Amino acid sequence: MTNLTNIVYQSVKRFISLATAVVMLSVSVAPVHAVSTGEPAPSIILPHLQSKQLVDLEQYKGKVVYLDFWASWCGTCRISMPQIEQLHQDLKSRGFEVVGINVDQDPEAGRAFLAEHPVSFATLSDPKGVTPQKFELIGMPTSYLIDAQGLVRLVHQGFRQGDVEHLRHEIEELLMEVKK
Repeated sequence: MTNLTNIVYQSVKRFISLATAVVMLSVSVAPVHAVSTGEPAPSIILPHLQSKQLVDLEQYKGKVVYLDFWASWCGTCRISMPQIEQLHQDLKSRGFEVVGINVDQDPEAGRAFLAEHPVSFATLSDPKGVTPQKFELIGMPTSYLIDAQGLVRLVHQGFRQGDVEHLRHEIEELLMEVKK
């Protein structure tokens, strides 16, 4: 082999080794699948965005929970947040809770967002993005409607005008199941 051929051969060999390592690493750390309907909601213990006190999703068992992933940079979240707050206000006396998970890398950005869009429900902070990886989120906002037994009953991606009425119907159906 000529010197140039040998250099090219070694470079290609290193590239293939590196590419193989990257593929193997991505396969080994990727979740098996996204959380979907009918599955138990993964365990979540995160600090409250405001008080920093740890909150465990398990404490909401027995209630219908709307788990909402959001970020300050999400334009759609600015539309959805007030509507979700209204749902919470309307249905909380019947056993409905909302738990928000802010995924901003800087929690201060989430706190600033809440100063503009205040909510009465618990909002947790996950700046490292561990929980979105557990759920394998593909966009913002993404929400999960969880029944009183802790099973995911609805995965809701995005938010458009009119979605809140569909969500209200689904939530009320689950609340009726709890009463039985």
